[in-house]
This record gives sequence, structure tokens and C-alpha cells, in this order.
Amino acid sequence: MANLLNLENVTAHVPGDASRVLLDAVSLGVEQGDRIGVVGLNGGGKSTLLDVITGERPVEGGRISRVGGLRMAHLAQHDRFPPGSRVRDIVLQHYDADHEWAADPRVRDVLDGLGITDVERSTDGLSGGEKRRVSLAAALVGDLDLVVLDEPTNHLDVEGIGWLAKHLVDRRIALVVVTHDRWFLDTVCTRTWEVANGNVESYLGGYADWVYARAERSRQADAAEQRRRNLARKELAWLRRGPPARTSKPRYRIEAAEALIADVPAPRNTVELMQFATNRLGRTVLELEDATVRVAGRTLLDRVTYRLGPGDRIGIVGVNGSGKTTLLRALSGERELDGGRRVQGSTVKMAQLSQELVDLPADLRVLEATEAVAKYVRFGKQEMTASQVLERLGFPASRQWTPVGRLSGGERRRLQLTRLLMDEPNVLLLDEPTNDLDVDTLAGLEDLLDGWPGTLVVVSHDRYLTERVCDQVLALFGDGKLTHLPGGIGEYLDRRAAAGRGPSGAAPTAPPAAGEPAAKPDAPKVNAAAQRAARKDAQRLERRMEQLTAQEEKLHARLAEAATDPSRLVELDRELRVVVAERESVEIEWLDAAERAEG
Repeated sequence: MANLLNLENVTAHVPGDASRVLLDAVSLGVEQGDRIGVVGLNGGGKSTLLDVITGERPVEGGRISRVGGLRMAHLAQHDRFPPGSRVRDIVLQHYDADHEWAADPRVRDVLDGLGITDVERSTDGLSGGEKRRVSLAAALVGDLDLVVLDEPTNHLDVEGIGWLAKHLVDRRIALVVVTHDRWFLDTVCTRTWEVANGNVESYLGGYADWVYARAERSRQADAAEQRRRNLARKELAWLRRGPPARTSKPRYRIEAAEALIADVPAPRNTVELMQFATNRLGRTVLELEDATVRVAGRTLLDRVTYRLGPGDRIGIVGVNGSGKTTLLRALSGERELDGGRRVQGSTVKMAQLSQELVDLPADLRVLEATEAVAKYVRFGKQEMTASQVLERLGFPASRQWTPVGRLSGGERRRLQLTRLLMDEPNVLLLDEPTNDLDVDTLAGLEDLLDGWPGTLVVVSHDRYLTERVCDQVLALFGDGKLTHLPGGIGEYLDRRAAAGRGPSGAAPTAPPAAGEPAAKPDAPKVNAAAQRAARKDAQRLERRMEQLTAQEEKLHARLAEAATDPSRLVELDRELRVVVAERESVEIEWLDAAERAEG
């Protein structure tokens, strides 16, 4: 294989802090056809390594050599477009005429796969997720030797992540990617780089092989690495006893790994946890009876009856905009039903992790803010201190005395999750819990949830997390029903593929189950006058979405500025929730108008 680039003794520090080394005399190479996943703790230097590779950041020491004429694209962490630009200016800037890109099957595949249907749309009014997909499309459409991607799976649903994985494998170009999505790492990558303490260790294989290698390394470590070794053993036990896809073709010392986990119990004793959950909850947990939920004239649930029992562990999947968050709010009672009734058991102690920022005591330190909820917590038979839980969720001892007001957005979310778990709820509703978590912290969270005795409902695009911590998967296909999928996420993807993929964010109709009558013939097409009216509605709603998106971005900026003012944070967060709710409602209306406009 031809060598594309080399790093020789490269050194880089935190900007403005020469005492903190991110890369310390690192030497690496990328060969033609390599697909490399980059893992490590948040703030450990992963994005810096990508910036060094692409030449966007100069190095303080060493040198980088690239093969002559190297064609490379870089998806950075942040999406910034010139004011007034259009989608075509970003994605199709290297094409002189429309017929050139329209005749290129790769461009059509990228646009279709990422749900980009209007290349004339202004980038000024795009939401964060839409901007991410536009930036990703721009990085993929070219004729490339190497593509460097920083968190490409952000804002993609399960189906979009599956498309991206297939696209990159089929392209057979070199790839360096930073992502916390372990299923993606396992499916795509042939090599893994671990960035830690200024060094970069290289391993053959994807995420599963890296866990084997790290477990073996941990086995040989001294007593100071005991906590890390225990976590690696638990993760390794999951890999060996989980789905076959997780353990295919391991290249490391499997015999040593088997000996290492011989005395490790199964990741989750379902029967034992069910007994704990029943004792804590009784028979009735949450029930929906003939429940109807509508958003902006669109029916998300149509007379649905569903019972959530003690110890149930449910994952909810669906395309963006299908109503997953609204379903969680209906289950929690935060949102009233439009019909039917909700029943909650008298012993239920519920906790909900939403995607919105919550107020945290900025005047306390991280450990103090956690101990203010509880100093100890019990997970099944295991009792843990607040400090131990914080360490599992990415707060080492050195960070536990950091003032809450100085935490980053990702750290604030982790602290929010920690405080929620310390309150010992018996019903847990999690909306995208993997946001802003690195793979080590994700493994720690999953390890905690493995032994958590209660009822769990998770909305997540992280396929690995859903498959590991949930026993059942429910899908929202846009037909007003909750569809149980015995085959899990694999069955969901198969059904979506069979139904035909619609535009990103549009909720498709579920295929009929066995024994059900076939769908009725399509309704007659709307007349020309109705189509014109629908087009006007779509244009009006699109302008409103752009206004709301701009408001949302301004509120996010003001939230960052007010990080040390708790009262101001609460006020701004309240405004943000209103804006987000209205934007989601308008988006659903716009989807409906767009469908009618297309006839």
C-alpha cells in the first residue's frame, strides 16, 4: 500500500498553555485504504491530531510529510459558512454546471443519503443538524485519496449512520475519523488510534479489537490501573457474550482475554434485576390507554394502548422528527395527551434526562453539587459513593473539585446525568444520553445501567448503547402506532429499507405486519390549485423556521455568556425551550405542506 502522509516526532500543546501537552513526539503514518478510528477522552487531543494531519494547525515540533498531489477533505467540529451562501456553494463548489454534478452518481448518492433535497436553500437559516449534513456532504462529494472526519455521526439518525458507514466502506478511500459511535467504529475501521497522555497508540481492527488489546494491556498493568482494568473486563465480558457481530475475527490474544474474564458475571442478570424492580415498583409503572398525541395537526400516536412494566428496558427508534422526544414527554406526564389517559403507579419515582440544559448550582464544586443530592447510591447489590459515580461518568478526582460554573457544556450534561442517578429513581427516561460523551465515559454509563434495577426508556441514535442496555426496541414509523421490533435495530433498518427511504426527517409508513391487510391504494393526487397553496404554505413555514433557528443560535450564544449566572441561565433556558418547541412544531407543519406540494 502507498503511504499518503507521515507524522514524525510531532508535538502540540494546548493553545496558550505550553505546560499542557496534547501530542508528545508522536510518529504515525496513513496508508492508502486505511480506515482509522481515533478514540480517547474528551479534551485529550483527538481534534488537535486531525487539525495537524490536515495542516490546519501548525506543530510546535517535528514535521509532517504528505505525498505529492494528495487529495484530502476535512470535516471539522464546527460548521461555519459564509453569510448569504447557498447549499450548492458549499457542497457543489467544484462543479461549473448543474449537469456535471447531476450526472455524477457519487454526488447523487451523497445528497440522497444525507437528505439534502434543495441545493438552492440559503445556509443562513439551517439548523445545527442541517448544517452538519451540508458540511459532511461537502467533504464526501469530491474525488479523494483521504477524508478526515471529526464527529460525522452527530445529528444523524440510526439509518443515516448506517448509510454513512456503507458509503465509506464502499468508497475504499483512506479515512481518519473521530467518533463516539462504537457501532460505526466497529463496522468501518480497520485500525484504531488511542490518544492518551500525549501519546497515540495504534491497534489493528475496530472498537472490539481495541477493547481486547486494552484489556490485555490492563491485565499487565500495576495496581494503580485497577479501576481501568475492571471497566475493561466488564466491557470485554459484554463483547464475548453479546451479539456475534461484536466478536467477529478478533486478532488479539483471545486465550489471555478468556482467562481474564473467566470470573466476570454476565453484564446483566435480567431475572435478578426484574425481582429488584418489582419489589421497588409494584405491578403498575406507566400505562397509556387509548392515547392520542398530535403535534401541529400531525398524529404521532393514534389511540395507542401500551403498558410499561417493572424492569422493562425499552429503546425507542425512529427518524429525526418522528416524535421520539414527544413520546418521552407524554410518558413522563410533562406533555398532556390529546386523547385517552395516562396511568402512573403510586410507587413510581421518575427521573428524566432531556436534551435541554438544566440549572446547576454554579457556586458549588462538582463533588459538592453531586453530594447535595446524595452521598451514596445503590445499583442493585452494589453501593457506590458520589465520587465513584462521578469517576465512572468522566470526572476523575482531579476534576471533582472544579467549580460548576467553569464546566463546559458537555461536562454540565454529565453532571446533570450524575445528579439524576444519585437521586435513585426507579423509572428512568433518557433522551439522547450519549451526547458529548467519549467512548470511555459511555462504557462507564453502560456499566452502571447494566446493574440498574428499574424501568428504563432510552431514545438514542447510538446503536451500540441501545443494543447493550435495552431488552426491547419500539419504533415510530409515522403511522400513529408504537411498533414492537423483536429483531431490534436490525429489523428497524430492514423495514425502513423495504418501505423505501423518504426525505430526512420525514416519517415513513410502517409496512403491514404478517396477517394484516395490504395498504390501501394511494389517494388521488391533489389538484394544481391545492399544490400552489401548499407551496405557499411551505415557503411561509420555511421562512419561520429560519427565523426560529436564528433565535435558537442567539440563545445558545447568550447561554454560554451567562454560564456563571444561575438565574439568567434559567431564564434563557426557558426561552430556549419555547423556541425549540415552536421550531419543531413548524418543522412538522412544513413537512406536511411539502408533501402536499409534491402531490
